[in-house]
Amino acid sequence: MMWSHFIFFAIVSLLCWLIGSFAAWKDKRRLAFAVTITGLLVMFAYIVGMWISQERPPLRTMGETRLWYAFFLPLAGIIIYGRWHYKWILSFSTLLAAVFICINIFKPEIHSKTLMPALQSPWFAPHVIVYMMAYAMLGAAAVMAVYLLFIKKKEVSLREMSICDNLVYVGLAFMTLGIVMGALWAKEAWGHYWAWDPKETWAAATGMMYLSYIHLRLAHPSDQKSPLWILLVSFLLLQMCWWGINYLPSAQGSSIHTYNMN
Repeated sequence: MMWSHFIFFAIVSLLCWLIGSFAAWKDKRRLAFAVTITGLLVMFAYIVGMWISQERPPLRTMGETRLWYAFFLPLAGIIIYGRWHYKWILSFSTLLAAVFICINIFKPEIHSKTLMPALQSPWFAPHVIVYMMAYAMLGAAAVMAVYLLFIKKKEVSLREMSICDNLVYVGLAFMTLGIVMGALWAKEAWGHYWAWDPKETWAAATGMMYLSYIHLRLAHPSDQKSPLWILLVSFLLLQMCWWGINYLPSAQGSSIHTYNMN
């Protein structure tokens, strides 16, 4: 499987997700599930094909992590749709997935079978995959916050806040698991669990911000707006943790995480 094949799989997946979004709006749940899952299987088939052809997990470059994110977003969308029956969530998850797919189409990257020694760890694949799932769930929480703050513009119901809460609980759980895996990987590769590398610092800040959301929700359950704003700020920190640190001067030449820019 070559990177040049990506566009064909991407178009089929996007068409399936678009049809699934339309079906959700029309209350055709079976069709929505069927075509959305078909699109996920097509995208996953490409990921597996890349994995086999490159003889390594496709997780090394930013383009490859965007590939996983484009997969996990509709997956999170269909889970939320199935659990809470929100019609619009598939449309939002498809739109966001389309953005990452388009970036990969119009900004292709060079991919090779080579992995630097630090990435040849058994912790590499699970660490990044778990993080991508966390990003997708927390991205869905941010989408909910945007919807409730700027689109609905009415009093937020207890049910709607509980959806945000559950997304953050699951997303933060995956993120925490990813941090633990990353610490074990760091100990194996560099001899220490934590070194306050720029990415590690932003990861800690991001985790603390999501914890502040949980604390505020538990301490002041009647406060509806403030937690939603915290979700948006938390998601901005998440973007810095994911890719923004690669452009910080403090990370250039010193961060052990800037390899994914190559």
